[in-house]
Amino acid sequence: MFKITDKIEFVGKIDWQLRKFHGEQLSTNKGSSYNAFLIKSEKNVLIDTVWRPFVSEFIDNLKKEIDLNKIDYIVALHAEPDHSSALPDLLELIPDTPVYCTANGIKSLKGYYHKDWNFVTVKTGDVLKIGNNENITFIEIPMLHWPDQMMAYYNADNVLFSSDAFGQHYSSEFMFDDKVDMYELLSEALKYYANIVAPYSVKVTQKLKELQGLNIPIKCIAPAHGVLWKNNINIILEKYAAWANSYQENQITIIYDSKYGSTRRMAESIAEGIRNKTPDVNLKLFNAATSDSSDIVMEVFKSKAILVGSSTYNSGILNSIAGILEEFKGMKMKNKKAAAFGSYGWAPMATKILTNLLKECSFILMDPSAINAAWNPNSEDIAKCIEFGENFAEFVR
Repeated sequence: MFKITDKIEFVGKIDWQLRKFHGEQLSTNKGSSYNAFLIKSEKNVLIDTVWRPFVSEFIDNLKKEIDLNKIDYIVALHAEPDHSSALPDLLELIPDTPVYCTANGIKSLKGYYHKDWNFVTVKTGDVLKIGNNENITFIEIPMLHWPDQMMAYYNADNVLFSSDAFGQHYSSEFMFDDKVDMYELLSEALKYYANIVAPYSVKVTQKLKELQGLNIPIKCIAPAHGVLWKNNINIILEKYAAWANSYQENQITIIYDSKYGSTRRMAESIAEGIRNKTPDVNLKLFNAATSDSSDIVMEVFKSKAILVGSSTYNSGILNSIAGILEEFKGMKMKNKKAAAFGSYGWAPMATKILTNLLKECSFILMDPSAINAAWNPNSEDIAKCIEFGENFAEFVR
């Protein structure tokens, strides 16, 4: 518990031990936080709660900050359980407290908790007055990253409670951007964007323009996860604008899986060819079976091109490659180039499958779009892989 301003207190939970999120889908190697806020004014407002493992702790701590019966309103910016799990227990104690959320928020909260609480539906532009010249304005942000989401702007302190937008899975005792390592913070913000927000980049662009059009002063952005933006607000706004605009750096990423090392040798030889032609490109190789898939997603998001390789296995591709390509499909990336490679014993099925999957992921494919090597690549195969890498570098240049 700590103060953000004289009237706003952080009442959430820093989760130092969290290492996986969304089930086992996303890695959170630096932990996270479940940010909830209490505004104390003529009317007292609770914004969001915490995830289920911390509900009892949350309510006990909240009682130390305020008599629960003096909470006038609850604002649920987002219904996902990492933000809303304390609502059932809390509303058992203060059952008539109004819960402000979007229409889709009501659907989601009822879907999770099967309760018909005292819901108040709000939409963009609606205002909740909480004091003399003090109010909270609601701004819907559907599909950033769920249909129900919204932001809330508190005019007295110029704080934008941004829900999942501008967040990071990042734990820190300081909780403000100017108190942490900025490189580390932006890296975690990018990883968060690539893995969670990127499929909805069109919406990001729209909402950034909408925020700009509202012409409201913002002194602090308080996301639902990670540290709050206070001294670097313009930087994170600029980063989001760039990330939403078909983002890419001078980077090529090679992802592969290999049963006995043949596909790995192909990957390294293709990389050699790329370096021959473009020594200044940032070139990264990942074995999908042993690498963190969330980190791979971030690196592919940064890349201008990728190559994907797999051994042929039971007339298909290896599981790790199939899984990561399914993630790429959901990311809806644009203007990134790609090619496939693979080894085989009896039939070169992997590269056919990979080529089709890359098309489904909307990558722009090189022609020829793939290279194969039978069994264990010989010196001639290696030379062809190097040439393939050189051609790919020219294709991407």
